[in-house]
Amino acid sequence: MVKRVAILGVGLIGGSLALSMKDKDVEIIGFDIYEENLQKALALSVIDKGTVDLAEAVKEADFIFLSSPVGKLFELISFLRYTSLKPGAIISDTGSTKGSIFEWTRDFQKKNVYFIGGHPMAGSHKTGIEAAHDRLFENAYYVLTPDSSIPQEVVQSLRDLLTCTKARIVVLDPAEHDRVVGAISHFPHIIAATLVKQVGEYNEHSPWYHRLAAGGFRDITRIASSNPIMWRDILLHNRKVMLELAEDWRNVFDEIINFVKEADADKIETFFREARDFRDQLPERKKGAIAPLYDLYIDVPDIPGIIGKITTLLGEKDISITNIRIMEIREDIMGVLLTTFRNEEDMEKARVVLTEEGYRVYSRE
Repeated sequence: MVKRVAILGVGLIGGSLALSMKDKDVEIIGFDIYEENLQKALALSVIDKGTVDLAEAVKEADFIFLSSPVGKLFELISFLRYTSLKPGAIISDTGSTKGSIFEWTRDFQKKNVYFIGGHPMAGSHKTGIEAAHDRLFENAYYVLTPDSSIPQEVVQSLRDLLTCTKARIVVLDPAEHDRVVGAISHFPHIIAATLVKQVGEYNEHSPWYHRLAAGGFRDITRIASSNPIMWRDILLHNRKVMLELAEDWRNVFDEIINFVKEADADKIETFFREARDFRDQLPERKKGAIAPLYDLYIDVPDIPGIIGKITTLLGEKDISITNIRIMEIREDIMGVLLTTFRNEEDMEKARVVLTEEGYRVYSRE
């Protein structure tokens, strides 16, 4: 029996969800406030039908995915609370905060409709329907956060549908989800943005901060380039957790500052060793809350035409490069040419091809 799936928001996440379901026995209805996005989604065969009428999109849907920015989720939820929906319909979102949404979705079961929070922990450095692809969630964690009152068979029904994403589906309590994601994703964005703002203020007195930050500093603070409106909404909707994390971070930061004040070499060394040891135990190249980098650094001689030679070599092997950059500052980085790839498979293919051609190739660990 054909299932009807409504995707509300046909951007990167919603479009990738739709593409992953193409081999399933489903009909995909796309909703977006922009007709242009729907036309692109139809032209790319991401959705089967498209509409700017929200009630039309959801009225016969068996599954409804809210794939809009966090700031717009509450508008969609509010609309769905007072809209006629198919009995037994399952609603899920794709946002990265869950606690505040939970308070808004308790009433759905009164109309024989179920809401299960969802968070596919994968993304891309690109946005929009053009960047969507059917393997975006493959091997990534896809967290479901059902309320304890949701029947297990309903949760299982959603899990069964999402197997097409090839993601690793896990179930967490909404509050635990917010604490974990707050620590490994939301709070690091604050740290990166704070550090960039600090250096930006120093740069007003000396342009060398800007010039010398072109290498490793730019890479380790890359998440500070994220959409400021999106992060405004995420932090406001996970505010309680953010404030708790900030207090914990302040305590740890005060600890290392005191070690420095006291010139305690042993404790300073232990501080960095413990951080290094834990970091070295983290899974390598796994998809998580922050999109991994698929970067290769290549040592190349400074001669005319060398970049063209490398791009031609990779192009002949049908390996797509998403970005390429000459490294001006290379402290703690091997290689002078930075190449970025769409996924790990392309990166590893490039590593083999370039190595066979005699280039020295490195990647960050």
